[in-house]
Formats: sequence, structure tokens, C-alpha cells
Amino acid sequence: MKFTVTLDRDEDGVWISECPAIPGCVSQGKNREEALAGIREAIAACLEVRAEQGMPLTVETRQVQVTV
Repeated sequence: MKFTVTLDRDEDGVWISECPAIPGCVSQGKNREEALAGIREAIAACLEVRAEQGMPLTVETRQVQVTV
């Protein structure tokens, strides 16, 4: 499965990765590569738990561009 993830840096320089299609699915790392590896593992774990609990695997998300 393919998922869209976000990558951001916090004020301490830690990379935060999140999968918006799976509520609560977040990871972090010292660099982008660590954050991406972590979110891959987190996605697999979140999907497994959601399936075991009979929850929907994902929620609908949409990306739009906004001009300010």
C-alpha cells in the first residue's frame, strides 16, 4: 500500500513524520532517513492493531493547495 506522509522539523531539529490517513500514526528521527524508516514501521504496526480491533484501517484524507 502507498501512503502520503508528512515530514517536519521541530524546534530542536528532530524530524517528525506522520501518516494523516492513519490517526495517531507518528514517528520521529534524528534525520529524514530515520524519520521515514520509523514511519514505515509505525504504519505497519498501526494497520495491524487497527485490523485486530476491527477499526477502519484508514480515514479519508485530501491534499489541497492554498494560496495566501
